[in-house]
Amino acid sequence: MSQMRPVQVIAVSGGKGGVGKSNISVNLSLALAQLRRRVVLLDADLGLANVDVLLGLKARHTLADVLAGTHTLREILVNGPGGIKIVPAASGVPHMAALGAREHAGLINAFSELGEQVDTLIVDTAAGISDTVISFVRAANEVLVVVCDEPSSITDAYALIKVLNREHEGQRFRVVANMTRNPQEGRSMFHKLNTVCERFLDVTLQYVGNVPFDENVRKAVQKQTALLEYAPNCKASQAIRELAKVVDQWPLPSAPSGRLEFFIERLLQASTRPA
Repeated sequence: MSQMRPVQVIAVSGGKGGVGKSNISVNLSLALAQLRRRVVLLDADLGLANVDVLLGLKARHTLADVLAGTHTLREILVNGPGGIKIVPAASGVPHMAALGAREHAGLINAFSELGEQVDTLIVDTAAGISDTVISFVRAANEVLVVVCDEPSSITDAYALIKVLNREHEGQRFRVVANMTRNPQEGRSMFHKLNTVCERFLDVTLQYVGNVPFDENVRKAVQKQTALLEYAPNCKASQAIRELAKVVDQWPLPSAPSGRLEFFIERLLQASTRPA
């Protein structure tokens, strides 16, 4: 059997709601697919699934069916725009720590069977810094923190990074500024966050760019269409494609820890470890 190639697992988080995290997740997935990546988007908001709503998709089955053993992961995958695949969230599924050993094993097997068909797994986490959010972010290879120009956005992003650094030894984070009025504003936001992180934490933050405020984003959401399909040439779409080029250059994890089943094992270990 040939060596399975590593999978880039990128958790998109922000510490708070309203920063445009799901929009970044969806459209970054599309932009990476345009760069010939085989992309799966995991809607990891287990309480309030929203990726299918953003894209006007109706998921007949969800992660809950995989956990129940009635469907395989391949069977619940939804075909999204631009060739991406979506794992629909299971709204109302209990906290990951509440899952039993059988469900743990089922999840690991489910994702390992998917591993041969995917290069990049984008994990769209829920808002906040709940145990489930932290579990998903800890298990990923890369963490993309989305910030916007609200005081609470910087504060909440810092809180997320602080928990991951102090309690879970997370040390490297990528930052994207969203809904900016100009590029300088994005760099200013990053500088604020980076200054406080350098002062109090042992972390490295890397600024990966900004996505400008664009009225087309709201219109695309209303139409339940991905921005890159609704307005492919608008400023926000162009910025997300530039972001995808940066992401495409990130180093792949070294095998075997880069294989998808290891992501799930790390996720479950993170979920069940006592606080």
